[in-house]
Order: sequence, then structure tokens, then C-alpha cells
Amino acid sequence: MLHIMAASGTLIKVEDLANVLQACLDSGAKKVLVPITPAAHMASVPPEPMGKFNLIFYQTPEDAVFKALGAE
Repeated sequence: MLHIMAASGTLIKVEDLANVLQACLDSGAKKVLVPITPAAHMASVPPEPMGKFNLIFYQTPEDAVFKALGAE
């Protein structure tokens, strides 16, 4: 099961990763943090939006924060 985190910190279940990535693309996102576990969900995303982002994978919420701040 894949979740995204809203700016408020709330976890939201993602039903369709391709649509979420398209919304990110439409909003002008250049980087997207993605949990490492949903590798199966990546197969459902067409190559077009995948090539437009710098996908940054994380393992834990702490790891996501460090990577989002560029303090890897």
C-alpha cells in the first residue's frame, strides 16, 4: 500500500501513482520523494512522467526529511 504525506503531515492512501505524479508534474514539481517499498506501483506509471522528475527514494520518515532538506 502506498501513501503520500500532505504538507500538514497527514498520510493519504494513493490509489493511482500515475495520477499523483501527473498532478505533481502539472504543479511544476522537479523532485518527488517516494518510499522505497512500493516498487510494484512504479510499473503502473508511464515513462513520460517518470522521466520528468528527479525521483528520490527514502526508507524512513527521518530519511525523507534529510533528503528533502538536501542533508543526505
